[in-house]
Amino acid sequence: MPHATAAPPSSGIRPRWWTELPLIAVVYGLYSMGRLLVHENVPAAVENGLAILRLEKALHLNAEHPLNRLLTAHPTLGVPADFAYASLHYLVTPAVLIWIFRRRSASYRAARTWLMTSTLLGLVGFTLMPTCPPRLLDAHHGFVDTMAQYSAYGWWGTGASAPRGLSGMTNQYAAMPSLHVGWAVWCGVLLWRHGRHPLVRAAGVAYPLITVFVVMGTANHYFLDAVAGAAVMAVGALLTRPFMRLSDRVKDRSRAVFAQLPTSRAAAESTIVSDGCKTSAGERIPGRRTASADSFDASARASADTDAPAATR
Repeated sequence: MPHATAAPPSSGIRPRWWTELPLIAVVYGLYSMGRLLVHENVPAAVENGLAILRLEKALHLNAEHPLNRLLTAHPTLGVPADFAYASLHYLVTPAVLIWIFRRRSASYRAARTWLMTSTLLGLVGFTLMPTCPPRLLDAHHGFVDTMAQYSAYGWWGTGASAPRGLSGMTNQYAAMPSLHVGWAVWCGVLLWRHGRHPLVRAAGVAYPLITVFVVMGTANHYFLDAVAGAAVMAVGALLTRPFMRLSDRVKDRSRAVFAQLPTSRAAAESTIVSDGCKTSAGERIPGRRTASADSFDASARASADTDAPAATR
């Protein structure tokens, strides 16, 4: 009767920051480069954006217009929303990752794998479906780019959250799915699941909701972009355990290969000439004293000791 295959055992070793930091940096670097390398097919991106807008209107889900008008008319709401869009995405996510690493180390590996897997899935979405955000549609569609409207208050310009003058360093048509929302969902789930204080758990609920409000009100994303961002995180969560098991298998095989290397080196060292061998009679290795030489030196010293008193007499 066949037995079910057991999952690879956990190593039980606490992750080390000096190995985790380069890994995260490499994955994020690949993600950022991938966004830039995706060809910005502007006509296709505009058509995809308009298709999403038409679908939302047909389903009565078009909340972008009223939220955008609200932030455009009230700087007291629009400016904080722009700051939130330009910064929280890059501050809260690393902060939650560090918190999990330090306080909930047993859950860190799964949380990190979930985040990385979902982020790479988002990159696939940007590649397959370039999407023009509402703020870049023609003005007659009724959207205002609040990031441009309030750019004098912050470091950003017309390139969404990119610093002023560096809009060429970002792909502005990578709107579907919204990883602003996706990463916020990741943060919210972890804060709710692992938070002990009621305020921490409340933040886990509020942060994703605030992010949805911000990305739609600033005209950076459609509502369906936000839905797709949450869906990407759900798929990433389902793939986390399989990816971890695959990673464990690769590590185990690598360790097995490297474990054989010392034996191979030892076997190679054992082939050194004269290693463990004795010289034959009359053979002498340069630099090594022989028993006959030692006997000769001993008899010479004894003769000198005998002759010394005679010389003094």
